[in-house]
Amino acid sequence: MKIQDILSENRTISFEFFPPREASGIPAVLGKIESLKSYSPNFISVTYGAGGSTRQFTEELTIRAKTDYNMEVMAHLTCVGHTVKELDEVLVRLESSSIENIIALRGDPPQDQPKFSAAKGGFEHASDLIRYINERYSFGIGAACYPEGHPEAVSFDHDIRYAQLKVNNGAKFLVTQLFYDNDDFFRFVNRARDIGIEVPIIPGVLPVLSSKQIRRFTRLCGASIPVNLEEQLIKYENDDEGARAMGVEYATNQVQDLWDAGVAGIHFYVLNRSYSVSKILDNLNLDTCAP
Repeated sequence: MKIQDILSENRTISFEFFPPREASGIPAVLGKIESLKSYSPNFISVTYGAGGSTRQFTEELTIRAKTDYNMEVMAHLTCVGHTVKELDEVLVRLESSSIENIIALRGDPPQDQPKFSAAKGGFEHASDLIRYINERYSFGIGAACYPEGHPEAVSFDHDIRYAQLKVNNGAKFLVTQLFYDNDDFFRFVNRARDIGIEVPIIPGVLPVLSSKQIRRFTRLCGASIPVNLEEQLIKYENDDEGARAMGVEYATNQVQDLWDAGVAGIHFYVLNRSYSVSKILDNLNLDTCAP
């Protein structure tokens, strides 16, 4: 079922996993996927590694989650490292495996490349990839958006106009980058609606696992850390267990506030660790029926 159709009937809960570096790690990731299946996610997704380095494992996990666990899956597909011919090969394989949904992304460059550079015969922008898929395939297409603006964007307004271009080119829903101040999300949504973006916008939530981890992630994606959260990160600077417990409480409150505001769904960045997300969902007991 296409995610835009699920969103028309329900508010969603979804989980995002990442692939292992080696094939030997696939069973462990599948175990994490299976451990969260009892929470009845509306869909899951599996990311690409930086530069598309783990795309073979991404594809395998995506297909196995669909065929072995009968879960709805949103396949990640990036411009980075792909020619159009290679993209077509991936899309055909996904289509033949009954995958119905794609999130089309530009992707992060490999670590040894400071700036993104399109592959020869490939696409430079996610909006180009979205348009290509929309014109040639029948996938439900999602796209990324950034409540505080993409770190490479010249301005917030420019970035939100780019989100609008993704929608104009065929994206049927948007999933946000992580954020820790819900006001940033609400401000983004209000601005998006003002300029005519009408598709569902799903907030992405990453529970804190450690102070070091959250500082690294926010630095990479350009997200800010609110003062109240920064105070807690300092408190648990050298206590990962305490930071994780604090992260569960913080995310529980964050998600409850978002849910009460009537968001389209919640997309959890699981990081292949099921404990925090399961605790948050146990705390909330969310009803995914349409409000």
